[in-house]
Amino acid sequence: MLKINDRILMDIAKSYESYIRGRQYYESGRVSNVKFNKECTRFKGIVRGNENYEVSAVFDSMGNLLSSSCTCPAYAKYSGDCKHIIAFLLKIKEFESMGAFGERIDKNSAKNIIEYYRDKDEEEKVSVNIECEYEFNMKPYQKVGESSYLNLKIGEDRLYVVKNIKGFLRSLETGEDINFGKNFKFSPQIHKFKDEDMGIINFLRLLYENYEINYSEYGFKKENIFRNQKVLLTPIALKSFFSLMNGQKFNADIMGRKYENITIMEDDLLFNIKIKGKNSDLIIDINSEEDTFPLTSDGEYFFHRNQIYRISQEQKESIIPLYNEIMHSKNGILRIPEQYKEDFISEVLPNIKNKVNLDIDKKVEDAIYSPEFKCDIYFDRQDEVILGKVSFIYEDIIINPFSSRMDVSVNKERILLRDREKEKHIFKLLEEGDFKVIDGGIYIDKEEKIFDFIYEVIPKLQECCNIYYSESFKGLSIKNSSYFSGGIKLNKKLNMLEFNFEIDGIDSKELEQVFKSIKEKKKYFRLKDGSFLPLDNKELMDVRNIAEYFGTDKRKFKNGTMTIHRFNSICLNNFLKEKGLNFVKEDDNFKKLVQDINEPNDIEYEIPAELKGILRDYQKFGFKWLKTLSKYGFGGILADDMGLGKTLQIITFLLSEKREKGPMPSLIIAPTSLVYNWEEEVRKFTSDLKVLIIVGNKPGRKELIKSLGDYDMVITSYPLIRRDIDLYQKFEFRCCILDEAQHIKNYRSLNANSVKKIKANNYFALTGTPMENSLIELWSIFDFLMPGYLLSNRKFLEKYEKPIVKGQDERTLDDLNNRIKPFILRRLKKDVLKELPDKIEQRIVVDMTKEQKKIYLAYLKSIRGEIEKEIKDKGFNKSQIKILAGLTRLRQICCHPAIFIENYTGESGKLNSLEEILKDAIDGGRRILLFSQFTTMLGIIKTMLEKNNISYMYLDGSVIPQERGNLVREFNEGVGKVFLISLKAGGTGLNLIGADMVIHFDPWWNPAVEEQATDRAYRIGQKNTVQVIKLVTKGTIKEKIFKLQERKKEIIDKVIVEGETLISKMSQDEISYLFES
Repeated sequence: MLKINDRILMDIAKSYESYIRGRQYYESGRVSNVKFNKECTRFKGIVRGNENYEVSAVFDSMGNLLSSSCTCPAYAKYSGDCKHIIAFLLKIKEFESMGAFGERIDKNSAKNIIEYYRDKDEEEKVSVNIECEYEFNMKPYQKVGESSYLNLKIGEDRLYVVKNIKGFLRSLETGEDINFGKNFKFSPQIHKFKDEDMGIINFLRLLYENYEINYSEYGFKKENIFRNQKVLLTPIALKSFFSLMNGQKFNADIMGRKYENITIMEDDLLFNIKIKGKNSDLIIDINSEEDTFPLTSDGEYFFHRNQIYRISQEQKESIIPLYNEIMHSKNGILRIPEQYKEDFISEVLPNIKNKVNLDIDKKVEDAIYSPEFKCDIYFDRQDEVILGKVSFIYEDIIINPFSSRMDVSVNKERILLRDREKEKHIFKLLEEGDFKVIDGGIYIDKEEKIFDFIYEVIPKLQECCNIYYSESFKGLSIKNSSYFSGGIKLNKKLNMLEFNFEIDGIDSKELEQVFKSIKEKKKYFRLKDGSFLPLDNKELMDVRNIAEYFGTDKRKFKNGTMTIHRFNSICLNNFLKEKGLNFVKEDDNFKKLVQDINEPNDIEYEIPAELKGILRDYQKFGFKWLKTLSKYGFGGILADDMGLGKTLQIITFLLSEKREKGPMPSLIIAPTSLVYNWEEEVRKFTSDLKVLIIVGNKPGRKELIKSLGDYDMVITSYPLIRRDIDLYQKFEFRCCILDEAQHIKNYRSLNANSVKKIKANNYFALTGTPMENSLIELWSIFDFLMPGYLLSNRKFLEKYEKPIVKGQDERTLDDLNNRIKPFILRRLKKDVLKELPDKIEQRIVVDMTKEQKKIYLAYLKSIRGEIEKEIKDKGFNKSQIKILAGLTRLRQICCHPAIFIENYTGESGKLNSLEEILKDAIDGGRRILLFSQFTTMLGIIKTMLEKNNISYMYLDGSVIPQERGNLVREFNEGVGKVFLISLKAGGTGLNLIGADMVIHFDPWWNPAVEEQATDRAYRIGQKNTVQVIKLVTKGTIKEKIFKLQERKKEIIDKVIVEGETLISKMSQDEISYLFES
């Protein structure tokens, strides 16, 4: 198949216009008389333009276009193919599409492949080595490209001159034999070249291939390259030949003399150069032997004493230019006139003296004068222009490099050898300063260039020159960090941090302009006294970053002092240390705050006597952490793993606060199911905290709220705080504590908005999962604890969530981690409870019944179509409800179709498997917690348990809080073998250590929610190994959900501690994956 398409045609046309005109010619029928060879690789035809033009095209056996030509005038001038060629190729493509070449190409392909394997077999049977000899010829200079060429001889017993090298190379391509006389026939199928000869053969084949496609990278036109038994070599081809022959012996005919077994050596030649004086001039002579001359125009290859030398790049660059000048000069002698003597001695002599045999006439040598070099530069300032005068000094000789005359007359008997390297270095530095020349001096007249020169160039000039300044110039000084001073202190009266920063000689208003200039990304700030303040100064940038990083605006920046919220103390201290801002001095109060927050364990707090023997070591640390944060008015998240006693740590803290500071109510807001659990936990550990539970109807709650000042702990639920928030706003609490704080993860929710209206001295949050789906959930909790600390939600999204979640930005992740780390205390059971038994997790994949599978596939097909249409019509974000409904319906079918299909009498594969698992587990003495999101499914499971006479307990959202506590207590005391629990109603806050097996009947997207439910059994007090089983339906959405869940777990979130997961909401790709068949 011929490879002709629009992309190839546009490539060879080189312009869109030529391509379009060619297509118009083709479409208007201007192509005629198309002819082609039997292999369908060579084509000729006529294209009608202003006159009829002959067009041709050549393809290789694979259908690739090798060459094309046209007799039109444009073809010779234009770099791309002309419109006639484009039209012709389109016609060829038309013929091919009509099957005009098909049979021939098929036959040719069949013939080629058969001949290949036949030849391959014959080659394996017979292979005759052939001798090859090639001779390099160089004649005296003729026309360009015609002085060097190759001859070739081949044969078996004797060698024969290859009289037609082009024909010989073609035979290598076609496999055709060539007769060299009666006694020798060259057969490419039989004869084999030696390995050492293949390099030159392939080199010649490459020349031939380029010849065939009408151009050559070696510079020849088609008609010039082969001359019967000669292959002409241009300088580029010649160098390629020499490179190929490096290390090999070959014959040569050079300038009419024959040489056998000549070699190429990589070595420099030793030239003899003589310098002598004649009158006032210098005469340069090179003593070159007769048989020493360059073979290539650039002098890389030389012929010397019957060998070819390839000299080094260094010698080529330093010696050959001088060699060429001498050899092309009259009589082979180079004359240096008097006015250029110094330049020659200073510029040329240092470059050649160590690379040649140098013979300098004694009179010339005595005249060469090489004193020490010095440079003096004097800078002056006139208005806003910098003037400079440069002097190169060689003892008594003073040279103005920007003037044509010397300041001191020079003895003409001496030749000054100047230090050009040092002079060039100074010129380079002055060029960096962007100086202009005027009247033998230099100047700069732009402020930005003046700054660049003073800031960047003068320090470099001072290393190699003597610099002198006028008094007016000295006003253009650079202020650096030695002018900076600063301090930070904790203002206890304002309960704020005060950060002050000063630059010597700059008032506060000017300092504001400095920071404004930094924000505008300027390079410097011009001070009132005329000096410059570089704005890329590291310390200055860091101070400016403090202002930005900690949210300081102009209103907080007054008289050189910025007020920063105390919440930022630890973060600010870390920033100062990391950036090395040693000029910032910290007061003792600030140092004490930082020390206490970083090392709360070093502080001695009195633990209430009745709890001393109960608290574990990590709980004592948690108590100290809470006390320290409270002391400085900070909030925090106690994010311990489920079952590590967060409630007990809070009780200890509140009891300590009461005894230390006196009675004052604290407000605890918890899920409805845990309100009474808090009361029970307080009673279990102490009788010294008066607890008020605020539940009941509106009038009753109103009366209870009026009396809350008489209590130490006031406990209510999230639903009730939403309704009663106006009543609570009249009070101020010691602490406001959120249990299961993920209930305010949605910052727009009524829960979040309500609790953030509570007035308290301190705010704390308890949760084992500070984040379930996104970082903004963590922001919402911090907005309750310390408003503004993590910026506004919009700025938080831009600064943290997007770079971390979307861009996997590790630096931003570290930044966020440093900000929140002091205010989150997170311990895992595996780290602090070494005595806790093992947890064994198992995934059991079950199949659906036939009837169940039919229903599943039918619904999947229907729902997928509906969702695709919904997304197409409304977009992905506005289709969430439809997607969720579809996912839920498919999950229900996986559990049991009877959840929503009335009168379904078939079975469920998952329920059947569950029945077997439960029977085996109960026979083995296990007690089981069974979680499902669907209460209807729990009802179906109840029926199955009753049929099998398995005792059970049941908990869902309809069970009142008081009854929940009784059910938990009874189960832990041994009542019932199975506890059926709705995931939403009982997934958090319950202590069910009476169970040692947990079954998730319908695992869902969020692993954190499942782990919370599992931790109802796997917590402090558990003595037995806990087995966790997740039932997954094979080949369904449930199995895909599990895979996505595992994938999400791999995203390590270092925001809390290593091991937590940051789970993003499902993307459109993930949704599509779920709904695939």
